[in-house]
Amino acid sequence: MTPTHYDIAIIGGGPGGYVAAIRASQLGKKTVIIEKSALGGICLNWGCIPTKALLKSAEVLRTAQKAKKFGVSIGEVSVNFPAVIKRSRQVADSLSKGVGFLMKKNEVEVISGSAKLLGGGQILIDGESKISADNIIVATGARPRPLPGTPFDGETIISSKEAMSLDSIPEKLVVVGAGAIGVEFADFYAAMGTHVTIVEMLPQLLPVEDIEVSQELHKIFRRKKIKALLETRVEQVFVSDGKATVTVKDKAGDTLELEADKVLIAIGVQGNIEELGLEVAGVVLEKGWINTNHFMQTSAPNIYAIGDVSGPPWLAHVASHEGITSVEHLAGLNVKPMGYDNVPGCTYCTPQVASIGLTEKAARDAGYDLKIGKFPYRASGKAMASGETDGFTKLIYDAKHGELLGAHIIGAEATELIAEIGIARSLEATHEAILETIHAHPTLSEMIMEASALAQDRGIHL
Repeated sequence: MTPTHYDIAIIGGGPGGYVAAIRASQLGKKTVIIEKSALGGICLNWGCIPTKALLKSAEVLRTAQKAKKFGVSIGEVSVNFPAVIKRSRQVADSLSKGVGFLMKKNEVEVISGSAKLLGGGQILIDGESKISADNIIVATGARPRPLPGTPFDGETIISSKEAMSLDSIPEKLVVVGAGAIGVEFADFYAAMGTHVTIVEMLPQLLPVEDIEVSQELHKIFRRKKIKALLETRVEQVFVSDGKATVTVKDKAGDTLELEADKVLIAIGVQGNIEELGLEVAGVVLEKGWINTNHFMQTSAPNIYAIGDVSGPPWLAHVASHEGITSVEHLAGLNVKPMGYDNVPGCTYCTPQVASIGLTEKAARDAGYDLKIGKFPYRASGKAMASGETDGFTKLIYDAKHGELLGAHIIGAEATELIAEIGIARSLEATHEAILETIHAHPTLSEMIMEASALAQDRGIHL
């Protein structure tokens, strides 16, 4: 029996795969997605979306706890933790069904099962049936990386997946890794009443962020009683009777034992490359990731790879953009190659953190002479009125040409504000362009204009 043939077969239905499928359909391509779990992938089902639902519950709780400051009396505030988890799962399930609707709307066929490449455009589904395609896009994502010598047990030593669906609030939580995932869960569980300790072997929280942002977040976390052990390495995790003892060593060589009900390992991810038949298909790997060019083509003819499985940056919005780039390229459109110098990074703790472009250190290391504007939330009328005065907006300019090299925001709605900077950098806007753009008052976005003015020694409100 001749296998069903498609123009494009996509392995994986996450934010890279399903977006690529929709774009392929728009271009008139007969498209199929093979997904072994749920449409939407980790991001929608066990990552970006449900964690933001959890963090919203934490935000509501904190707002309720300080309601008296706003002249509102609401009585005793408590947490129904199972209801918090239930809402998070409902949000994820609803959106997953929404992706299914989009597939039907765009006439994308969905096959439930595991795919394996056989070469020559042939794909084996669940070891039984076969399909074929002119082009194949691998979008299988990544999974949490365990601590060496300490595998996940799903009960005491957990990954982010288990962390978002616990039955009860742990009394003590150790978070290993201070990247976005670790910081977000630390903040969430601290709001729920958990005693949280973060262990990070690098010198700052959110190691990829500007050092001033990380220092500000560290100061705020201390105020929240979230303990952060920096430049500290985990030596051993011992589990007994459902409790963990985490032995750590700091930069001075001193050891400390931390007791915990749960240990969340958030040290990064590894690509889902196993049992895909990549070697048979001629796809070259590099350090555990699928190697691609700037159009997301692999070493194998007519096979592309997008999203987390193709390496950093491991961000849903990057996967979606890569998906569109790959489809338009294989369709013969005049598409721009992927570039990663204008990708926003967002962390949704409280206060939020968002950045784009170069940090101050990276800009100086690159040899730029800089002009920097930094405007605090406490000087913003909108932030004062909202009771959200933690943080600042920092813009980094090339002093010679006025080019906007980077932006770093820590504070309320930072993840929304960063989009303006992305557009400005895409249009190669200078400090003058941002300064001369009238921003509505009172808004948080005014801080971007104010920071730009401060970079030129033209600050008005500071």
